[in-house]
Amino acid sequence: MPKMDDTLKMLKDLTDAKGIPGNEREPRQVMKKYIEPYADEIETDGLGSLIARKTGDESGPKIMVAGHLDEVGFMITQIDDKGFLRFQTVGGWWNQVMLAQRVTIVTSKGELTGVIGSKPPHILSAEARKKPVDVKNMFIDIGASSREEAQEWGVKPGDMAVPYFDFTVMNNEKMLLAKAWDNRIGCAIAIDVLKNLKGEQHPNTVYGVGTVQEEVGLRGAKTAANKIQPDIAFAVDVGIAGDTPGISDKEALAKMGDGPQIIIYDASMVSHKGLRDYVTDIADELDIPYQFDAMAGGGTDAGATHLTGTGTPSLAITIPTRYIHTHAAMLHRDDFENAVKLITEVARRLDKETMEKIIFD
Repeated sequence: MPKMDDTLKMLKDLTDAKGIPGNEREPRQVMKKYIEPYADEIETDGLGSLIARKTGDESGPKIMVAGHLDEVGFMITQIDDKGFLRFQTVGGWWNQVMLAQRVTIVTSKGELTGVIGSKPPHILSAEARKKPVDVKNMFIDIGASSREEAQEWGVKPGDMAVPYFDFTVMNNEKMLLAKAWDNRIGCAIAIDVLKNLKGEQHPNTVYGVGTVQEEVGLRGAKTAANKIQPDIAFAVDVGIAGDTPGISDKEALAKMGDGPQIIIYDASMVSHKGLRDYVTDIADELDIPYQFDAMAGGGTDAGATHLTGTGTPSLAITIPTRYIHTHAAMLHRDDFENAVKLITEVARRLDKETMEKIIFD
């Protein structure tokens, strides 16, 4: 594996952290460790979203840059008498990517390894073999021989099970493979924007935020934005990469390495035109690559932030990512770095007068 520089170490620590919706403590601690040196103050909202404030000009606009801390995973719902664990998905999963995958169950007594199992195809009817296995017919096998043994090991209903995967730098060192890019990459962008502003005077206050429970309904973005009351908000998240076999341009346009995606429309929001134009004008001026994209389904934390107070101009800036909502996703380091560069430059320039133009012009 190539030598880990400071950025790769941060990305590994963020993606290795385990945290499904409602269980974000570990990724929140990692994000706090990395963002604290660049923040004037760190606090949380009542649900556990992390809010790191960096003040430039107190009388200027408030800018929220939000990634979400949670990742898709599973919650244990029952232990059967033979020690197998029944579970439910937390966040969106496609049944076909779940079977035979390794998971980590986080209990009050420590972590356990499990594997997602089901009835083998050899004993299914020909008809049943053609259909994806339903989640209700899956279970997690932790090697326990009884309910009592599983309980002795610390397992109880409500515990989380998280995809297991080792952070990997690919042979092309720009390509990074990990679990939970959705959306620890957004948290990393928020960290690095504050890092770039360290020691700088900027005409606004920037909030680097790690929200909770995005995957189950943008919940932490609502509470964090209510606490901050931002003037503008960026949701930094993953988007769909359209550069794998079988995907047409009609379905997904973005290519990995061609820049972050500026989302013009998704199921949660029509992006704010004034803010969108302001951001892309800066990108054009500085030759920062970007790609426009639209998603008929899905959404980001911007879907919640733009409805804060009397309305907050919001924009989703996403990183084209392959294989999201599975055990292992892939993205391109240049897209991450260009997103950081672009949002940092917005923060360096955005003053009260510009803010008014964005809203009223």
